[in-house]
Amino acid sequence: MKQLLLLFLFSLSLFAQKTELIKSDKLGTTREIIVSLPPSYETSPGKRYPVLLLLDGQYLFDSFQGALKYGEYWDDLPETIIIGINQKNSRMDDCTFDETEGMPTQRSAAFYNFIGEELMPFIEKKYRVAPFRIIAGHDTTAGFLNFFLYKENPFFNAYISLSPELAPGMENQITTSLTNTKKPVFYYQSSADGDIKQLREPVASLDNSLKSITNPLVNYKFDNFRNASHYSLVLYSIPNALYQIFDSYKPISSTEFSEKIVVLPSGYVDYLTKKYDNTTEKLGLNIPIRINDFKAIEAAILKNKAYDELEKLAQLANKNYPKTMLADYELGLMYEKTGDAKKAASKYQRASQLEEIGDLTKDMMYNKYDDMKSLTVKR
Repeated sequence: MKQLLLLFLFSLSLFAQKTELIKSDKLGTTREIIVSLPPSYETSPGKRYPVLLLLDGQYLFDSFQGALKYGEYWDDLPETIIIGINQKNSRMDDCTFDETEGMPTQRSAAFYNFIGEELMPFIEKKYRVAPFRIIAGHDTTAGFLNFFLYKENPFFNAYISLSPELAPGMENQITTSLTNTKKPVFYYQSSADGDIKQLREPVASLDNSLKSITNPLVNYKFDNFRNASHYSLVLYSIPNALYQIFDSYKPISSTEFSEKIVVLPSGYVDYLTKKYDNTTEKLGLNIPIRINDFKAIEAAILKNKAYDELEKLAQLANKNYPKTMLADYELGLMYEKTGDAKKAASKYQRASQLEEIGDLTKDMMYNKYDDMKSLTVKR
């Protein structure tokens, strides 16, 4: 049995990660890419996923994949399609720039066009991707990815620049592009006290410029790690970058509950709605509201005795989980707390006939029905 299970898991792993060869007219050659599909890709045919494009995929792929899989397990990070470009023997040619002009050379311009006009259209046609694209790279490739910001309407939504080698004039161009952007952009860069000196100074200068940007559409983060080298900073950076970009995706934490939700005078359901609307707006992801987040808002409502909001929470529950008992349970709870045992019993009885969800069970609804019914019996 164990051997069959191992074989099954191995087969899933083979399916989830594969190597593809992309014939490029722009480069006049064939390029190798590594593709990792999320675990739910086959079982959720209507679901779309953010896409993460890794330059230097030959060594960044496993590190990013590991961080994402860990975050996905705890539902802190969304399932993501990962594309890694193998640049083991071509990274310098792919990503070099003219020292005088500060622009891509003819060869690297061709690589730029390969990404934007061949590779990404291929990925978006073949796989179910959400309209949210991330690009990441390290030193030479990290500097190169910033060229995608030079266009008025940047192709990528998020940029992970790990100890970048910046081309001449790039500091000013990045600052100008982010200052003037008309759509949300996530920008992450990192360095370390043990980083290469000629890379550290331009990065520090760029950081000073980006800190002055007041455009609310720009989400910028810079990490300068202590006791880290040019190579170890990559492992420090990856989770920080991913959690910065996907911050709005995370479920409600105990800290968020105690510091932002339960202290509100009202509007608990509105807070929940806005939280998920923000995820859709920023990340292009439409996800049902987590049952645990419903329960967190319910707890805040009960703690503040704002029982009328349970009706609004029930409407939201009916929209997200129409076949389950959640909506009727919330209405039953509202009537119970406001002293209408008869209506509470009716809602709990109806809930007992619907699908269970989370920690809500049929037995729980039967017990609540009995409790409320007993209060309506004339003595």
